[in-house]
Amino acid sequence: TGKDRNMKIFCLLLAAFCSPVFSGEWKATVVKNLKALVTSCIVIPCSFTHPKENLPSSRLRGIWQRSNDKQAFVYNEDKTRILENFRGRTRLLGELGQDNCTLEITDIKNHDNGPFCFRIELARTENDLSTIDKFSFIEDCAELTMLSEPPTPSLVHLETGTEGHPYTVTCSVTHTCPSHVPTLTWSRSTPEKIVESHRQLHPGHWEIQSILTFIPEEKDDHSEITCTAVFNGQKTSSATMKLYIKRTENYNHIIIPTVVGIAITVISAVVCIFMVKKYNMWNRISRLSRRFRSGGPGPSHSDQRPNNVNSQSCTDQKVSKPRFPSPKSQPKSCNYKEDLDDGDDYMNTADLNVYGNI
Repeated sequence: TGKDRNMKIFCLLLAAFCSPVFSGEWKATVVKNLKALVTSCIVIPCSFTHPKENLPSSRLRGIWQRSNDKQAFVYNEDKTRILENFRGRTRLLGELGQDNCTLEITDIKNHDNGPFCFRIELARTENDLSTIDKFSFIEDCAELTMLSEPPTPSLVHLETGTEGHPYTVTCSVTHTCPSHVPTLTWSRSTPEKIVESHRQLHPGHWEIQSILTFIPEEKDDHSEITCTAVFNGQKTSSATMKLYIKRTENYNHIIIPTVVGIAITVISAVVCIFMVKKYNMWNRISRLSRRFRSGGPGPSHSDQRPNNVNSQSCTDQKVSKPRFPSPKSQPKSCNYKEDLDDGDDYMNTADLNVYGNI
């Protein structure tokens, strides 16, 4: 009847206005496509929003279920209600009171492909846990792609290293399980330095990175360096590179003999110069010594005395009476040079003496 229809419409409107939860205001954000490594683990990021403020975790119940069966629980606070093949392998990593519904699944099986959907239930009060509102986000579900083999690490490095200079190799690998991060190891037994870092690339995908730094030697040329990634569940993958080392040019066999030769030449030149100067100095001192011993550069007193006597004799000869000249009786010249200069005068004087005696 018309009255019954109107009553139903009124009841529906009243329920809509009185309901503390509006379906249009509850939203969930889930990463919809992820790759999962069999035997390893996976983390499905999830968050939700609601019209209520500061809802405590004690009033919220988070549930993960299969999309095609609301009773096929992948995760539930009541462990007995979880599907047997998921029991003990799932847990919530986030706090529902912080709007975090992230799910972890460990020991991945081939059939764990989903899709998996999140569902939230709101209890009446903290003491009365009976639920009055339930909301399933069946349009935002996560589906997994199963991987039988782990991803291969990637290596980043220079083509050639230099002997004696630091060389760096970076190894990185992606994964989908930040709660059990893969471990990276190197084949070198004595590395100089290893630095590791972990970061999120984008929702649902993370990367572990290891940076190896060492000082290569000549023996490392054409050697291999391997980076191995060990995932949760003990599956491994590795990447290998070949190391090429450029030897440092060594010119010591040229430099050292050259330096020694130059040093010997310089020292020899200095010694020669010193000896020449020393010889010149001693030669000068010797000449001065002989000069002082001979009484100076001028004639000595003993040398002058005969000159005076000869001079006096010559004077006496001029004053004495002129005689007939005879070559034998002619006295020797007191000054040979003077006689040479006055040769003509001497001849004239002899002629006068001859004629005077006559």
